[in-house]
Amino acid sequence: MDGLKKIPATEIRLHNSKKSCWLVIHGKVYDVTKFLDDHPGGEEVLLHASGTGDASGSFEDVGHSSTARKRMTNYLIGELEGYDPSKAPIPRKASSGSGSTKAVPQKPSYAISDYLLPLFLLFVAVVSWLMLGDEKTTTA
Repeated sequence: MDGLKKIPATEIRLHNSKKSCWLVIHGKVYDVTKFLDDHPGGEEVLLHASGTGDASGSFEDVGHSSTARKRMTNYLIGELEGYDPSKAPIPRKASSGSGSTKAVPQKPSYAISDYLLPLFLLFVAVVSWLMLGDEKTTTA
């Protein structure tokens, strides 16, 4: 990152609107104002990310393609002053291709507490049904 303009975080925080939108991703500062309308995820995603301070985590969570990563260089304007790479998220390997990435399916994890409310509601429904059934047979 040598040779890039050092930009303090206080200046970056001023650029979180449609008129001027800057993002920090892995210590690099990008002016994405002209990209807002073209971003596949919508401008709201970028505007939200610009207000978070460091968008590295969000950027990596999405899993951008190698094409998207190359395109980022068009918007690079500097680097975050005092950036510590040891505290940054580890970049994922970029996918090749048109911009889509294949998500690795994860097995959902369930706890007993996930079942308690539905089981309780089922119990209440069955007891209510049985009690209503008893009332109809006793009043007839």
